[in-house]
This record gives sequence, C-alpha cells and structure tokens, in this order.
Amino acid sequence: MFEYCADPSQLSGLTWLSCYLTTGTHFNFYWSFLTVLMLLAVTAPVALAFGFGGAMAARSPLLPVSWIGKGYIAAVRGVPDIVYFLFFVIALDQGIEWTKHLFVCDDLAQPVWNGTEFRVCPAAKVPLATSAAIWHSAYAFGTAVFTFALVFGAFAANVLYGAMQAVPRAQLETAEAYGMTPRQVFRRVLVPQMWVYALPGLSNLWLILIKATPLLFLLGIQDIVYWARELGSAKTSGNNPYPHGDWRVFYFLGLLVFYLAFTRVSEVFLARLTRRLSHGQATLGGEQLRKAGT
Repeated sequence: MFEYCADPSQLSGLTWLSCYLTTGTHFNFYWSFLTVLMLLAVTAPVALAFGFGGAMAARSPLLPVSWIGKGYIAAVRGVPDIVYFLFFVIALDQGIEWTKHLFVCDDLAQPVWNGTEFRVCPAAKVPLATSAAIWHSAYAFGTAVFTFALVFGAFAANVLYGAMQAVPRAQLETAEAYGMTPRQVFRRVLVPQMWVYALPGLSNLWLILIKATPLLFLLGIQDIVYWARELGSAKTSGNNPYPHGDWRVFYFLGLLVFYLAFTRVSEVFLARLTRRLSHGQATLGGEQLRKAGT
C-alpha cells in the first residue's frame, strides 16, 4: 500500500508493521468486520418478522395455527443453537438441491442418496460449480441470514407473545366498545403498546445476537474470528510460517474491543429508544417520565 513497502529488506519496526497490516490478507480481515455488521443489519429485521409471525400464530384463535406458532417457539428454543447451525444448514442446502434435481436433471432413476453420500447432477448444484465466487459468497451469506433469523426469530416470537399478553385487557375492551374491529384493535392498540413491554427482551436478544456472530465460522464464512485465528497464528493454514510468532492474543484483543464498543453503542441506542416508547404508557418508565414532566 505504501511506497516504502516495495523493498521488504529495508523495513523494520513500525514501518514493517504498517506494511504488514496493509497486506491484501489483512484487508480481508478488515472486510470481515463489515460482513458481521451486514449480517446483523439484515438478520435483525428478518428475525423480528419471523418472531412477529410466530407470536401472531401462537395467539391465534384457530387451534391448528396456534399449535404451529407454539410448536415453532418450543422446537427452536428447546434445541441448542449449535445444532441448528450444524444440521439445519446442511438439511436446507440438500433440500434445495434435491428440489432442483427433480426439475433440471435428466436421469431421475438414480437415487440422490448413495449410502451416506448425497449426490445430485452437476446442473442441480446450488450455486453451480461454474458460478462466480461472488455467488458462492452470496449464497453462504443468505443461508447464514436465514439460519440466524430462524433461531432468533423463535426467541423473538416468545418475547412478542408475552408482550402482547402484557397489554392491559381493559384498553382492548375499551377500543372494542368504541366500535373498532378486531383488526383495528390489533393494529391501532395492541401492536403500538406491546413494543414498550417487548423492548427489554428484544434488547437482550439483540446483544445475544451480537455475541452469536462468531458462529458464522460454522457456516463456512470467513468471519472476523476466522481471520483473527488465521493471522494471529505463527503459521498459515497451509503450514507456511508467518513473519512473527503467536500473535493471536493481540488479534483477539482487537475483537474484544470491537464487541465491547459495539455493545456499548447498542445499549445507548436501546436506552434512548426505550425512553421514547415509554412516553404516555402505563408502565413504570412512563410514570417516571410523567412525574419528571418530560
């Protein structure tokens, strides 16, 4: 990156370090921070949508729909997250390829399962082997988003379901007495008021989601943990020596600072959001704001 980096034999001290930290491999490490932030930015609203749908299904008056919603919440919350990240991604990938196999492959007489090996024709691979690298990365990222959203959506559904139950029934009955339809009561009374009850749980869920991002490594994505371990080791994954010793403590210390700083920013933002949503609400926070005259 710098002109003086052209001759490594003349480098030492801070000049050597500046050249080393601006190599192409290190830029992959820096880019992985953006990958984590992109994952959080996309996964959070998708997981919230999953959770909202699950909560609505769980409180549905139709018994089969309610069973589906409560079953989704119980099934995901009752199984360790790592099981979904290891099993579900494989099952989803094979399910997509098997479905595509039925439509694009000519020889359907051969089973896709040969013992413990899963085989489909080359045209059914997702993405295709001939596809550009960006499509492989996009597919892996999309799979990661869906898996994260599925898992954390179940926790969000449980939080939102409890928040809906916490809204005072008297307010819903008052809205009904004014002639509002059930849809209007849900949209204009229940949903706006439930957020103040749901936000503490959703805040904790957001912080847990931040801590769970290192699981990207299990999904085959080269995230910040992967690069910190790779660049901090004394040797590369190909067993070639780095020009330094074991520096993993320094790289992981950088990750520690990143996660703590991001968590602190999240806490400040969530505290302000809670304060704003508490205005006019019949909650402890809303009562404190009323007494303070704000």
